[in-house]
Amino acid sequence: MNELKPRTRIQQKNINAILEAALDVFSQYGFRGSTLDQIAQAAGLSKPNLLYYFPSKEAIHTTVLSGLLDNWLDPLREMDEAGEPIAEIMAYVRRKLEMSRDFPRESRLFANEILQGAPRMMEALEGELKELVDEKAEVIRHWVADGRVAPVDPYHLIFSIWALTQHYADFDVQVHAVLGKTDDSHFADAEVYLETLFTKLLTP
Repeated sequence: MNELKPRTRIQQKNINAILEAALDVFSQYGFRGSTLDQIAQAAGLSKPNLLYYFPSKEAIHTTVLSGLLDNWLDPLREMDEAGEPIAEIMAYVRRKLEMSRDFPRESRLFANEILQGAPRMMEALEGELKELVDEKAEVIRHWVADGRVAPVDPYHLIFSIWALTQHYADFDVQVHAVLGKTDDSHFADAEVYLETLFTKLLTP
């Protein structure tokens, strides 16, 4: 498709349908386990029609991932060095938990990419993600040095926040099976638990 020409409403609608279907398929089966036929069927399009917009599965996957990292990093970007330290960290925990509740497919897609060795995201992980984590780790280190937060390793604190929030998206089938629930009401309990856990950990 010639990207120099403005897209028609139908073309944009079809592209959006392909990307939405791809998010579903990739988050469920991973890149290797997904096929163009699956994506086309989920999008309600023929495979030739899909290939008019995207020349390959790789091109679709790259497009889906390209918008993922910014959304993934936004909750950490919002951590404010000028704020009250424990409140800022807890707000980050809540934002990450909300992402797991509201964007589970995106979380699973990200997890699948990492589990496969991040072949399409390694540059971003070693660049933009690492730079942001380094920046916020230094903020937390200063809070610790000032006695405003209990002594913690800032990197492992961030890793633990990722693990304890993303679990509810990446392992949602397991969570629902253990709790015997089919809805997302457990997120309220998770928020209370994580607030207690991290507040006790971080209080000097």
